[in-house]
Amino acid sequence: MDMWASTGWKDYELLDCGKGEKLERWGSYTLVRPDPQAIWNTPRRHPGWKRYDARYARSHTGGGQWVKKDLPQRWQVRYGALTFNIKPMNFKHTGLFPEQAANWDFAMEQIRQAGRPVSVLNLFAYTGAATLACAAAGASVCHVDAARGMVSWARENAWSGGRAHPLDCGRLRQICGAGNPSGPAL
Repeated sequence: MDMWASTGWKDYELLDCGKGEKLERWGSYTLVRPDPQAIWNTPRRHPGWKRYDARYARSHTGGGQWVKKDLPQRWQVRYGALTFNIKPMNFKHTGLFPEQAANWDFAMEQIRQAGRPVSVLNLFAYTGAATLACAAAGASVCHVDAARGMVSWARENAWSGGRAHPLDCGRLRQICGAGNPSGPAL
């Protein structure tokens, strides 16, 4: 079985990982976040381990908080023609799963090669990365997430490119909460 890997990232990079944490570059900012899958014991020679912009510190009672040195509340990263808003949240997430870019690439390729109109239902759509990738490739997309905050964030991502966006064509519908439509376009 082959592993899919994305080679299109310029604004994201996994710099190092181990001992239950990962060191990542998100645009011009370096973050340290917990990762229970990074179980190996590495020497942590990368200088970013000492010069990060923020580190997520877990609490003994659950959850945790960001210890910020020099980090804005939000900033943008790009993947190809897609632009995403990054906001470190109080449960270690940033609003984007960069490892999913290989799946976005696959979906965009399938949509572009379909030779017909394509409709996509994106369930548990979070902040909309896959939604935006599919819409940018030409699909009509229904974006569904139960959390209104995530749907709002997806709307921000949809308009963050600062240019005419494929979503301007009305190819996107979002549904949030208990199935309440929130409008015809993000």
